Order: sequence, then structure tokens, then C-alpha cells
Amino acid sequence: MTPRRKSRITVVLFVLLGLSIACALILYALRQNIDLFYTPTEVIYGKNNDANTKPQVGQRIRIGGMVVEGSVQRDPQSLKVRFDLNDIGPAVSVEYEGILPDLFREGQGIVAQGILITPTLLQANEVLAKHDENYVPPELGEQMQKVHKPMGISDLTEESERDRQQKRQEGQQ
Repeated sequence: MTPRRKSRITVVLFVLLGLSIACALILYALRQNIDLFYTPTEVIYGKNNDANTKPQVGQRIRIGGMVVEGSVQRDPQSLKVRFDLNDIGPAVSVEYEGILPDLFREGQGIVAQGILITPTLLQANEVLAKHDENYVPPELGEQMQKVHKPMGISDLTEESERDRQQKRQEGQQ
């Protein structure tokens, strides 16, 4: 091998090494800023009921669901709010300090972003309320469709088969 070839190979190796280090640093920085989306059921049981996919305590996540009726507790001395969030399964508590969106209310769909303090408590740093009654975040909509179909609910905007049967029985009486 000629000295010229050796110097070229050396330069190429250093460039590849530099690119590899730069890519590794970029991926490491992005990994710390990724917020994975979960539903309350997935926080408790893991995605697809796989305990290995449950979020870890201390992990930054986004959680979407409906605010449970009667669960909103406001601190009269500060802007602290605590409420429960659920989809169709167990509820996850959310603590937030700050001004809530105007559309926030009980029974409303929201997305909260924050750090998981305990397996069932999220310390939120941001709360987003959906903008109208027909909007559901795509991930939450897909998850709720999967859960609702086995329960006899064909569409989230329609009533369940059980409700239809009750109305028929009331009409016959």
C-alpha cells in the first residue's frame, strides 16, 4: 500500500469516526426529549397488557384520557389541581400547578404531559384540552376503539348496544 493510500484511508476512518460520534450524541440528546403517549390503562398494565412495556417511575410521558367526573380537587391557596384521568379501565391521578385550559372540565378529553411520580400518579407540566366534542387524539381513538368494540360499542359517537336495549325495554312498558 502506498503512503498516499494510507493517508486517504486514515482520513476516511477519522471522518467516519467523527460522524459516528456525532450521530451517537444526537440520538442520545433526542432520547431524553422523547415523550411516549400512553392511555391510563397502558400506564397501569402496559401496552397490549405487556408488563414489560409499562412506563418507569421518573419517565417523562404523555397520557390521554377523560377527566373523571367529581375527581377535580383544587387547592384554594394556589393553582394546584389534582384530578383523575381514565379511558375505559383504571384511573391515573394527575397533579398540575398552573392555569388550566379554558376547555378543561370534568368529562372532557385531555392530554397531560409530565413525569410519572408513582405508577398511578403523573406530575404534569402541561395540560391540553381537546378543542371540540368530536375530536379525539388519534392514538387515544385507536386504543378506545380496540377496547370499546368488544364491549358492544360500534362507534365512539354512538350509544352502546346495552343502552339501545334499555331504551327498547322502556319503550315497550
